[in-house]
Order: sequence, then structure tokens, then C-alpha cells
Amino acid sequence: MMWDYKQIRRMDFRVIPVILALMFLGLVVISSFSTEHPLDLIDEGFMTPMVRAQLKWCILGWGVYFFFCGFDYNKLREWVWVLYIIVLFSLVGLFFTDPIQRVHRWYRLPFIHISVQPSEYAKLAVVITLSWFLEKMKELSSQWSTAIYAGMIVGIPFLLILKQPDLGTALILFPITLVMFYYGDLHPVLVKWMSTAGACGLILVTLIFSGIVSHEDMRPYATKLMKDYQYERISPNVHHQKASTTAIALGGVMGTGWRKSEFTAGGWLPKPYTDSVFSAFGEEFGLIGLLFLMSLFYSLIYFCFQVTAAAKDHFGRLLSAGISVYIAMHVLINVGMMCGLLPVTGVPLILMPYGGSSMMAAMTALGILQSIYSRRFMF
Repeated sequence: MMWDYKQIRRMDFRVIPVILALMFLGLVVISSFSTEHPLDLIDEGFMTPMVRAQLKWCILGWGVYFFFCGFDYNKLREWVWVLYIIVLFSLVGLFFTDPIQRVHRWYRLPFIHISVQPSEYAKLAVVITLSWFLEKMKELSSQWSTAIYAGMIVGIPFLLILKQPDLGTALILFPITLVMFYYGDLHPVLVKWMSTAGACGLILVTLIFSGIVSHEDMRPYATKLMKDYQYERISPNVHHQKASTTAIALGGVMGTGWRKSEFTAGGWLPKPYTDSVFSAFGEEFGLIGLLFLMSLFYSLIYFCFQVTAAAKDHFGRLLSAGISVYIAMHVLINVGMMCGLLPVTGVPLILMPYGGSSMMAAMTALGILQSIYSRRFMF
């Protein structure tokens, strides 16, 4: 049976209050910073137009979540190439549309007045496709040909997303691929090289952003591999990065209070209810609020990896591992960006920012995890 409502009763109900809390805190930030004039906040109350719009996405997200909870994740094998090809066509099609904010990332649907970002769904499609392929090639996992084909499955959408350009979304595919290659028992030399390359890249970025290595001193070497404007994107001195750390610092221990911020409300922090929601929340609720927020994310990620440990088959284990890393990397990269430890690359937090594509992709992923968890004792 493809869908069974009885499976919903077997899911991990501890996750639900965590998701609800993260959604609510996201609405709190959106409500605080979604009007241009402070007097509008008095007239609107909590339910600003953007809060009402986001609330609709939250409700739709719960519908998708419970649908995939009851959906048999094993049936995804039958749809894997259809999903993958649709995603590839949607990524290619972006380059034949008018750019939005000078980049090719969204389809603007005129009749329903919403924008769809295919790259958010591409990450999930890659996880599903790679899980199916690695399960199918389990007996040949140590051969280099398997690694090459697996690399192509990830590489094609990676390059298309990078071309948009969307460096942050493209780079999230790297740790997802690394973990899935490890769980898929691919050639150990490849996994070691990928781990080494990832660690070296992370150490270098950390040295630059901590001030130990000068950003300008690295320019002659870096520009041999990338263009100058691309290297500028990983500068620790961009306005967005400085504004993010300043907003968090101004929050202090207790925060300024809801709708009492001056820095973010004054327009100094870019995108306070999308990419910078962590910093905006930090200014209003301080260190105490951020610790509470991080405890929610820790709980969510912990529950995700518990599914990987409980999965009953190789496909479910690969699928849950990929989704868990997908969730974790969104949190780690965004928090790292806002704290000045990583370059600002446009990676949003999970469940909190304003927008539909990120919300729907995350709730779909979490619903698939629950499908795996609820069927952990079925043979």
C-alpha cells in the first residue's frame, strides 16, 4: 500500500513540538521586521500581511508532512528518475527566464503570485536518487565506476545550481554526498580524499575569517581557481557579515525585546526575515533566546539521526542519512554565516525564514524521515 494512515500513529511525536516551536519563532521574527514603518506594527498587531502569507505555507507544510508520514518511502524507488529529470529540467529552464534580483534562482508564477526555487527541491531529489543508486550498486560499491556514476548524479545539479549562481546551495551537496558515500561503502580512497578536501577547505575559511590568514594575501592563489568577483563573496569584510555579528552583539544576554530593536529595525541588517533571521532573533532575544533556539535545532537534528540508526534497510538508511545531513548543514552553515565564521552564501535556516520553497522542501524531507521511522519494525 502506497499510503497508510495507520503509519502516522507510529511516527516520533517528539518532533512535532520542536517543529511547531521553530515555525512560531520564525513568525515572531517575520512579524517584527516585515513592515517598513514602526507605526504599522501597532496597526497590524502580530498578524502582518507577511505573517499571514507565511502561515499559509506552514499549514501547507504540515499537510505535506503528514502525507509523507503515511507514504511508503520504498515507493520512491519507482519515481526516482522522474523526480530527478523534472528537477534537472527545472534547473535548466531557469536560464530561459528573466532574472530576479540579477540571478536565475526562481520561477515567478503570475496567476498565484508566488515564486518557486527549484534548487531547494533539487537537494532532496539528489538524496533520493543517490540513495536508490547506491542501494542498487551495493555489491559493486567499491568499484571506481560506481563512484563515477554517483558523482555524475550529484555533479550535474551541482553545476547547474552553481551557475545560477547559488554557491551556498551547491556547497550543501558536498557534505550530503560525502556522508552518503560513506554509508554507501564507496571506494575508501575517494571518501578519504573528499574528507581531506572538505577539511582543508573548512580550515582555510576558518583561518581567513578568524583573521589568522589575510583575505588579501590569499587573493593571488585563489583567483587562479576562481574569478575575482567570486573570491570577493567569501570576504569576511562584507556589510552583511558585519551587520549580522553586530545585531547579535547588540542583543547582549537578554536582548532588546520583541519589536524593540533599533539596529535591525533601522534597516542596517539585510534580509532580517529570510537569510538573517538568526541575527534578527538574536538582537531581540539575546544570548538566552539564541541558546533556546539552538537547543531546538539540536533536538531536531538529533531526532533526524535517530531515524538513520533505526532504519531497517539500506535504502532507508542512506535516505535518512542524506536528509539528516541536509537539515544539519542548513543550520550549521547559516549560524556560521551569521556569527562571522563562514562566508555569507544565502543558505537559509530550516523552518524559520519567510518563503515557501524552503518550508515545503524541509517539511517534505522531515515527512520522509517519519515514514522511515514508522516502518522501522516492518519486514
